[in-house]
Amino acid sequence: MMSKRTGYIYALLAAAIFAAQDGVSKYLGTHYSPIFITMVRYWTFAAFVILLAMRSGGLAKAASTKRPFLQVFRGVLLATEIVIFIFGLTRVGLAMAQSIFQVGPLLITMLSVPFLGEKVGWRRWTAIFVGLLGVLLIINPGEVQFDLNLLFPLTATFLFAIYTIATRAVSEYDTAMTSFFYTGIGGAVVLTVVGIFYIVPIPPADWFWMAALCACGIASHYCLIQAYNILEVGEVQPLSYLQLVIGAIIAMVIFHERLTWNIILGAAIVVAAGLFSILREQQLANKQDHPGTRA
Repeated sequence: MMSKRTGYIYALLAAAIFAAQDGVSKYLGTHYSPIFITMVRYWTFAAFVILLAMRSGGLAKAASTKRPFLQVFRGVLLATEIVIFIFGLTRVGLAMAQSIFQVGPLLITMLSVPFLGEKVGWRRWTAIFVGLLGVLLIINPGEVQFDLNLLFPLTATFLFAIYTIATRAVSEYDTAMTSFFYTGIGGAVVLTVVGIFYIVPIPPADWFWMAALCACGIASHYCLIQAYNILEVGEVQPLSYLQLVIGAIIAMVIFHERLTWNIILGAAIVVAAGLFSILREQQLANKQDHPGTRA
């Protein structure tokens, strides 16, 4: 059995690779259609999923689902979210898009109430409210005219929250491997149907970056899977915020983006609210497991 230290290493590697993946996506997204590069990325991802499925009992077992519509919906939703987020990376910048995306865990907590029937106490509702205020500070509506391009990362964040809620819902009926299978295959199919109209020749100079994008996609998911195999969800999620720090460094050093005070302060507020919500959720889970203790 691997130690928790190994799990934390995998979680940190996943965060770093996801940040690098966003950087490569931003570069390629300025030269090619986000639909095209996401399609190529998903081809590799689908091959990785098929390989995992074959090693985990076969394709038929992985494809067996009690909720086919919900599984396909999840796959299409995540693929759509990634395309929209890459548009956001190219239109508003890496630092801005990633900062807005960090409100995702708070949206998931909020949406779990109407969709999953979960109960959220006043402390986590307060964290959600504070986190949303942090997003407003990031986009800074009071000092500049609202940039409609900000709708790309905002929409992507909302879609990812819906995807996560759907994943939680379907986990009651299907295995994690089945959900992973439909995430990769469903997304690859829908992106291929649409993406064939956006195929263009890739110059040799960009072959490396396209290969890097595909490699990041496989490596990030592999590290995340390994992290979740060793650690609890509540132990992995806080480390994912490291992606924001690494992404900010990439944005400044590689793309020469400027981090304004409102982006830094707003992102800090969102991250703090998200961490509080995660820790509070852990406390409640521990209280249910040990009802004789105080949370």
